[in-house]
Amino acid sequence: MKALRFYAPEDVRLEDYPEPTCGPDEVKIRVRNCSTCGTDVKIFHNGHQNLSPPRTIGHEIAGEVVEVGAEVAGLYGTDWQVGDRVQVIAAVPCGECHECRKGWMAVCQNQTSMGYQYEGGFAEYMVVPRQVLQVDGLNRVPDNVGFDEASAAEPLACAINAQALLGIEEGDVVVVFGAGPIGCMHIRVARGVHGAGKVVLVDVNAERLAMSAEVAEPDETIDGSQVDVVERVLELTGGRGADVVITATAAKVAQEQAVAMAARNGRISFFGGLPKNDPVIALDSNVVHYRQLHIHGANGSAPEHNRRALEYISTGQVPVKDLITHRIPLEDVLSAFDLVRSGTAIKVTVEP
Repeated sequence: MKALRFYAPEDVRLEDYPEPTCGPDEVKIRVRNCSTCGTDVKIFHNGHQNLSPPRTIGHEIAGEVVEVGAEVAGLYGTDWQVGDRVQVIAAVPCGECHECRKGWMAVCQNQTSMGYQYEGGFAEYMVVPRQVLQVDGLNRVPDNVGFDEASAAEPLACAINAQALLGIEEGDVVVVFGAGPIGCMHIRVARGVHGAGKVVLVDVNAERLAMSAEVAEPDETIDGSQVDVVERVLELTGGRGADVVITATAAKVAQEQAVAMAARNGRISFFGGLPKNDPVIALDSNVVHYRQLHIHGANGSAPEHNRRALEYISTGQVPVKDLITHRIPLEDVLSAFDLVRSGTAIKVTVEP
């Protein structure tokens, strides 16, 4: 079969690779869609400390069951059948540490990941390991949800996790930094799930901002390369500021502006991680103190968030199909990375 294998930074090869065999406690799937994200591009250029090469990468996975290990039903209590349509979680909690026992699986201290410690989804076939099955991380795809949409459930799950921490209330003013696919998803979760009021989308790439705004339809857009973002948000809110700010971009200035524009009792999600060699921002602690701000980190998702994502897609609360602007065959998978890198697409999915 064909698979995209990571050997070292800048050394990623689409090559023939043996089709995997299914162990007694595993499920084998034919990959139908594996979508891309900015993390894939970072891995391409820089690798990752948790990725042991050579490795098949790709972690936004949906496919069809082709083989079920003999012990699966007895071990995990799930009667998977050949032909079942499934979505695979990306971040795999251990299920046993203090955090997992508390129900905080998104911050499991022993977390592993598809495409990092396990073979990923940029391949024709893959095996879902026991570590996924034992935490109920293989999810049935609803009949009215396509494989392409199901593969987008993983990033949507991350947005769901982040917003669950923010306490968004009906009518809240929400500002989203970052006009990528995850920024669009944040807009739709804030509206479709939490009933947010005015939603503002911010980016410094005018073309990308316009492209995403046409699909996600925020109430306002702000080109941060042209205007003072904080000043503009204060204008839009009558000087009060934003109730909720989500920084879905790896930019220090976005996090600093988020604090500056937040209203009293405002909630802020530092959703996008910063470069590990430059993660320190300037923070006016008195602003946090006197405005009683709430700053939250957001790290990936738990299996439950993936199930909720599939439900929201199925019910139409959070549509994702129109966010998928490019569908690329596995033979041209490296062009998908170029599209993500260039910012000329919203969501790019690979179809083996």
